[in-house]
Amino acid sequence: MSGGTLYGEGRSRFARLLEWREERRPDLATLELRRRLLSGLRGRVVEIGCGEGRAFELYPQQVEQVLAVEPDPTARAAASERAADAPVPVEVVEGFAERLPAADAAFDAAVCVWVLCSVPDPASALREVRRVLTPGGELAVYEHVRSPRAPFRALQHALDALFWTRSLGGCRTTRDTEVAIRAAGFEFDWIEHGFCSSSLLTITAAPYILGVARNNGV
Repeated sequence: MSGGTLYGEGRSRFARLLEWREERRPDLATLELRRRLLSGLRGRVVEIGCGEGRAFELYPQQVEQVLAVEPDPTARAAASERAADAPVPVEVVEGFAERLPAADAAFDAAVCVWVLCSVPDPASALREVRRVLTPGGELAVYEHVRSPRAPFRALQHALDALFWTRSLGGCRTTRDTEVAIRAAGFEFDWIEHGFCSSSLLTITAAPYILGVARNNGV
């Protein structure tokens, strides 16, 4: 699952299998969504849960520098190699969403791709994101989320309980991430709700939100 991390201190064999599959047969629709998300960024950026650094090549020239935070050592090593070929300066460091290794108001933008579904406490992670963002700073998010359809949502719950959450580093597909972001004090500049039919394991990964929310500074 490129472009984000299966958040936690380690990833399962199944999670690594999914990454292996994605590397050999990339999801082009997901790649384009990620490209659109990052295209408007500028200034100083923190990418939370950078995984193996597959998003590094997509950062526009307007980005001055990227602090890429990743808890998994194997993914972090791969990301460090990719950082050397990135079009913008990227520093890869160890860290967690709930404890970002950065000063207050250090960044103009934060990026979360397939991260808020997996952190143990999304509210705490979002408070930390607000702490490191400047007032008016942007949060760019691409997250798979709960389905708006009750039957599909019930299926998501069942699969999460059966194997998905345990196998993919704590990922929960039924979180209402849009509500959590708004509750944390962000206001969306734009947001899209979609269903990516080309996603790997579509049943759980397909419903998504894509958008940019702004830190209102309060």
